[in-house]
Amino acid sequence: MQEEKVILVNEKDEPIGLMPKMEAHQKGLLHRAFSVFVFNDKNELMLQQRALDKYHSPGLWTNTCCSHQREGETNIEAGKRRLQEEMGFTTELDDTIAFIYKAPFDNGLTEHEFDHILVGKYNDIPNLNPEEAASWKWMNLEGVAEDMQTNPGLYTEWFKIIFDKYYQTIQQ
Repeated sequence: MQEEKVILVNEKDEPIGLMPKMEAHQKGLLHRAFSVFVFNDKNELMLQQRALDKYHSPGLWTNTCCSHQREGETNIEAGKRRLQEEMGFTTELDDTIAFIYKAPFDNGLTEHEFDHILVGKYNDIPNLNPEEAASWKWMNLEGVAEDMQTNPGLYTEWFKIIFDKYYQTIQQ
């Protein structure tokens, strides 16, 4: 199996090359990524608990799914692909805001991403890929914000950053 590559970008999200995913995270280089937020009709966010054997942030709660675009793939195509791979469903997605963030991990890896927030609607039960997700739940945004304050150790570092950015944007 070929090692997955990420798209290295500059601060304007212009591609400047490709690099194996692990190497980009070891070097903390800026690369393109996306984060999917799926809501139901009650405006609750579908959260994913990462699989317990993931190489970083195992068992932590995070947004519905996230990953990296492949070369030649649009943000929406990438989001739909990964939503199907991780959560076992797909839905229409809207490309909303994008921003740069950096989050170092205890294992020496660093997420340094130009992240695109993709938002969709879904009301059914996901069909989890157990290699990606251990569990899932719906939570309203206020509940997520409060629980992150009370129990920050239960959430991925990147989700705390991107949730705050997204939450601030929709509150305006």
